[in-house]
Amino acid sequence: MNRDRDPAGRPRNARPRDGLGRPLDRAADPGSAADPIPDDLVITGAEAAALADRLLRDGRPFHAHEVLEAAWKYGPAAERDLWQGLAQIAVGLTHARRGNARGAVTLLGRGVQRVRGYQDGDGSPDRGGSGRAARREASPFGMNIASFLAAADDLAARIERDGLDAIPAADLSPGLLAVRG
Repeated sequence: MNRDRDPAGRPRNARPRDGLGRPLDRAADPGSAADPIPDDLVITGAEAAALADRLLRDGRPFHAHEVLEAAWKYGPAAERDLWQGLAQIAVGLTHARRGNARGAVTLLGRGVQRVRGYQDGDGSPDRGGSGRAARREASPFGMNIASFLAAADDLAARIERDGLDAIPAADLSPGLLAVRG
């Protein structure tokens, strides 16, 4: 079976995907496919935060994951845990939307743990255990990390306790950016 490959020979899946990242049949109506995120996306932290926020709020966590993964791959090394953890939370939300409670709880928890230290607002983790992360409201790139992590923690606990059927769809679309009123 021939696989789709990029110019460098790496495997790619050129099949169109739905809004949750599931591959569609190659003969599917092109209108049913979601706009893909380019494999070679290079994006700044602020751009990644804004685009991921929009995709999450629109119920497209798979695509938000791809944006966050691009920030992780191409961003500064000091930010990699932040972006990787946010991408894991987006994958957890994707699992929840696809009906996979176990995968959702696992990835939400992993992502929260990885991101927790970035609540201090300067884009670097609070590795010294000073507690400054918990005391500050600002977050890197305009993200409200504390609120986002609280929503992910709460969602994971509710899924474990009540199952996915008890979770309203709106709760699977948490915002990443701080909303200014």
